[in-house]
Amino acid sequence: MAEDTPRKTVEELGKLFDLTGKVAVVTGAGGTLGHALCKGLAVYGADIAGWDMKTDIMDDMVAEVEGIGRKATATAVNVTDDASVKAAMEKVIADHGKVNILVTVAGTAGNRQPAETFDIDEWQKVMDVNVRGTMLCAKYAGAEYEKQGDGGKIITIGSVRGFLGHPGGYAAYGTSKGAVHLLTKQLATEWAKKRINVNAIAPSIFWTPLTQQVRDDPELVKIFMARIPMGRAAELDDFIGAAVYLASPASDYVTGLVLSVDGGAVAG
Repeated sequence: MAEDTPRKTVEELGKLFDLTGKVAVVTGAGGTLGHALCKGLAVYGADIAGWDMKTDIMDDMVAEVEGIGRKATATAVNVTDDASVKAAMEKVIADHGKVNILVTVAGTAGNRQPAETFDIDEWQKVMDVNVRGTMLCAKYAGAEYEKQGDGGKIITIGSVRGFLGHPGGYAAYGTSKGAVHLLTKQLATEWAKKRINVNAIAPSIFWTPLTQQVRDDPELVKIFMARIPMGRAAELDDFIGAAVYLASPASDYVTGLVLSVDGGAVAG
């Protein structure tokens, strides 16, 4: 019979959500959600390597993280380009010495269109950013974790649209997020014995430039709110607790989870 696993001390339990000494790569760090998660991870002790298409859109994030007392860097990355992601990960190691956490926020909603007239090039653009981009970032983080030999955390960003269809023109976005959910589970099973935890956060709708097309249509807003039992869109701070949990030692035995942060949308 296997020996019981040693119990954590009171001091260790007190540090379950502590990210001190960790380095987190956050893609899409210049956007509203990416910026919020950078701030949240930094508050709990992580240094931040921000990735986005341009460095200047991460200036506010860098200033806020440094104001918290943590190190922050900003790198221009095209997450759909293998060479760009590889070079960016090499820069993280050069700048920070290691990587412990990856959060793949970079994504696009594309232009929502009826399926029967959906522009297939637009459909492919959404797939490239949301699915290919997630895979490439996870690929290089996973390789680095394996090289470091001490595991690591990967948090992908899915969506409630990855679980459920919707009449709002989501043939591209919903399909891409469903793929992200399954990719999360696939990587989790491949890497579990390497102590690489791969989980997803699946948000309900929240108001950002990516969802402005919905917000501008009062009828669509009514449809969305009717499908959320709490009756409101998510707020950015609603996602920070989930990200800190999945990035921290508190979730060391959790992998392959798609965690809905959605006001009850998937529940009913």
